[in-house]
Order: sequence, then structure tokens, then C-alpha cells
Amino acid sequence: MSQPLRIVVAKPGLDGHDRGAKVVARTLRDAGHEVIYTGLRRTAQQIVETVRDEDARFLGLSSLSGAHNHLFPRVCELLVAEGLNDVIVFAGGIIPHDDRSGLFSCKIRAIFGPGTPTAEILEFIDTSANMADIGVGDSNDWFWESTA
Repeated sequence: MSQPLRIVVAKPGLDGHDRGAKVVARTLRDAGHEVIYTGLRRTAQQIVETVRDEDARFLGLSSLSGAHNHLFPRVCELLVAEGLNDVIVFAGGIIPHDDRSGLFSCKIRAIFGPGTPTAEILEFIDTSANMADIGVGDSNDWFWESTA
């Protein structure tokens, strides 16, 4: 890693469980990145405003409540509407495999489930930071194939 990346980690919706998001945020911080954790119960608009205001390159979304099919695409739509097309979005939490293709279609580039080694998340960040045209507003269909 040549220089630290700015990464927002967010908990959209009413989900009150944030242990996993905090573990990911700490892992990213310990790897030398600048991490902004939004805290619990943020709206899609609040999350996008944080990404914009913090000039973040990545956005990690976490959901354990089952609302990912509504909340995650909404965040992606708002990022594009704000002109934040180059932000790379990844997700984590309890996300059934049947729901993942829909989330990949809204340009979420990786989905990490429970038990994903933190080293894999760091590998995703390092790999995708060096790729072109994989932001939420880009048409590239690439996504990370998680091992978990």
C-alpha cells in the first residue's frame, strides 16, 4: 500500500448490531487506512453525505437485519446521483447467497459473510484500489469472489 485510503464503514437502517462492522473498521485502520465509522442507524442519505464530506474512496456497508435488498441499492443510487461514481462499495453481514446477484448488479463489488477472514477483506481493498472503472457508477461487471 503506497498511501492510506479513506474508507467509510456504515450501518444503514435500524440494525443495532455493529460488532462485525467495528472489527472490519479496526482491521482496516490497523492496516494503515483512514477509517470513518458512521455509527448505528444511519439513513442512506447520511451515509452518502459522509462519503462525500470525507472524500472516501471506499464504502463498506453492514447489515444483519435483512434490509440489505432495500438499503444497499438505495445507497448506491444516491452515490451515483451525487456524482460519486468512483467510490468502491463492499458489503458484509447476513446476506443470503440468493440475494447477492441483485446486490452485485447495483455495483457492490464484494460481499463478505460471517466468518470471512479479515485478511481477505484487506486483499479485496488492495486489489480493487489498483483497478480502474469499478466504482459504483462504472459499467464494469467485475466483483470479488469471496471464499466465505
